[in-house]
Amino acid sequence: MTIQTVGVVGAGSMGSGIANLAASAGYHVILRDVEERFIENGLSRMNKFMSKSVEKGKITAEEKEEVMNRITTTTEIEDLHAADIVIEAIIENMEAKKTVFAELDRVVSERTIIATNTSSMSITEIASATKRPESVAGMHFFNPAQLMKLVEVVRGFNTSDETVEALKEFSKNLHKEPVVVNKDTPGFIVNRVMIPQFIEAIRLLEEGVASAEDIDKAVTLGLNYPMGPFALQDYAGVDIGYFVMQYMANEFDDNRYAPPMHIKQMVRAGKIGKKAGGGFYDYNKELLP
Repeated sequence: MTIQTVGVVGAGSMGSGIANLAASAGYHVILRDVEERFIENGLSRMNKFMSKSVEKGKITAEEKEEVMNRITTTTEIEDLHAADIVIEAIIENMEAKKTVFAELDRVVSERTIIATNTSSMSITEIASATKRPESVAGMHFFNPAQLMKLVEVVRGFNTSDETVEALKEFSKNLHKEPVVVNKDTPGFIVNRVMIPQFIEAIRLLEEGVASAEDIDKAVTLGLNYPMGPFALQDYAGVDIGYFVMQYMANEFDDNRYAPPMHIKQMVRAGKIGKKAGGGFYDYNKELLP
């Protein structure tokens, strides 16, 4: 299929990044959120990101304006009817996602692919809210979507080969490297590998084996990772990691994936990462108590 118009539902950090990415690749984008203030925040994030690119000489001011002009915003889900593909990027809540997918199924054309940016949740269950499960798949971008090269294309139980191939081609047109997850499993590939590492790092911290700072240093220098587990959790959102741990533990019925008490208490205390002013580190890179 030919994709010309891209719909994005959710103007948060991921949604605005995906919208910015698609518009930068030459697509017309329809960005939808439930309130105008969320849309304005999303546009502000895009403007800030591209302003830095202009300052660094990666794009011109004229190119930045052209990208922004390709983005139409709306609070009405019906305005997505013309989209060739819609990517949902709202909160990680199954019932909220199923509600959105049922609404999208009603308003978009029969040929439209509906994808979810979920990082761990069941594509099959999300697709069950529609009458087109063969056209539903996961399309998991990584933050920031404009820069991170990987996209996980995830099959649900009923996802068609045609949908998977279309999403692979679309990913490449966005200058991304797609990997296909052939089985709808919690956490897909990246989180399935990464979450146990987060859990083990937190357990090391809980047991007093080493400080968060030294654990991060050991991982970055010893494993050649660009970021340690605590810096990465702060960047991505401690609360998001906590949710994924809970989801995987419940889905697999396996306590190996259960969130340690330390991260539970951090979420309860609002220490959920950089977006909240602090998580495992504060903005001065000093460890929080």
